[in-house]
Amino acid sequence: MTTGTSGTPLRVGLIGYGLAGSVFHAPLIATTEGLALDTVVTANPERQEQARTEHPGVRIAATPDELFDRAGELDLIVIASPNKTHVPLATAALKAGLPVVVDKPVAGTAAEARGLADLAADRGLLLSVFQNRRWDNDFLTLRKLLAEGELGDVWRFESRFERWRPQPKGGWRESGDPAEIGGLLYDLGSHVVDQALALFGPATQVYAEADVRRAGAETDDDTFIALTHASGVRSHLYVSATTAQLGPRFRVLGSRAGYVKYGLDPQEAALREGRRPGNGEDWGVEPESLWGRVGSGESPVTGGGRPEPTLPGDYPAYYAAIARALLEDGPNPVTALEAAAALDVLEAARRSARDGVTVTL
Repeated sequence: MTTGTSGTPLRVGLIGYGLAGSVFHAPLIATTEGLALDTVVTANPERQEQARTEHPGVRIAATPDELFDRAGELDLIVIASPNKTHVPLATAALKAGLPVVVDKPVAGTAAEARGLADLAADRGLLLSVFQNRRWDNDFLTLRKLLAEGELGDVWRFESRFERWRPQPKGGWRESGDPAEIGGLLYDLGSHVVDQALALFGPATQVYAEADVRRAGAETDDDTFIALTHASGVRSHLYVSATTAQLGPRFRVLGSRAGYVKYGLDPQEAALREGRRPGNGEDWGVEPESLWGRVGSGESPVTGGGRPEPTLPGDYPAYYAAIARALLEDGPNPVTALEAAAALDVLEAARRSARDGVTVTL
């Protein structure tokens, strides 16, 4: 297990400085006790300058090979590059003897994810997947409600990650090339499926509908996934770029009560605005006007139920857990095998949507 010199932060190499690298990973790494952002890998001169401005003193490498050539100077590799590079880069990092964090989806297939997990286990190295939405404010609040039995037995879980983007933005995330592993099923779908499995356990059946709605779009931009869990819970998961009227982020229906929550966790917007955790502000806190409601027998829109205070979102907890895993042998916050289970569902969903069948896992 990688350990730093006593009192010395672990040196982190970050591959990729697009949206994922610059907005999510770099700020969280730089503000986590026990970690230090040492090197950013990007060949783009503008992004190189951006990294130097946002993280003074950071070293720059133009290629991953430059990073791996001095693997002995690093303690952790974070991969925030395009999806198709995740498996080869994670493989190279593990073979170089370095623990790895990979942005979701860790791979294009569950078999590839399990192969990476086996390699990490053989080398005795940490391999973790950045499923940050487990630390969204609404997810943390729902998990608390479930632990306290507030909803009774949950029968149905509805989760929506919807946007209104009538014009495609282009780029690899919206590419129709299967090698790019683009489309909403593997992008936002990775989040909603992971959350459903984390809350309600493994799925036994998967049904999905995936459509390409927008003119000029090359891959799915309006997708629905229905899961039957071994626990008996049914999850209905929606991911879309074509939703003109946004639904509730969560609607959870149980034998005793339901929980309805609108609006996205505020942390992504804060990070995009350049705000950082640990600067004295109440990180991840949302206004009372956005709290969800718990109750039965009436719509929350007409005043049904009681306001449920939303717990603060806590993306910093992920990298704090990574630091503990490396420095203190703490648990891996998201394992590659958990990510592989989600990829089993995503692969089944793709088959279901293509063939018009329900897939049994």
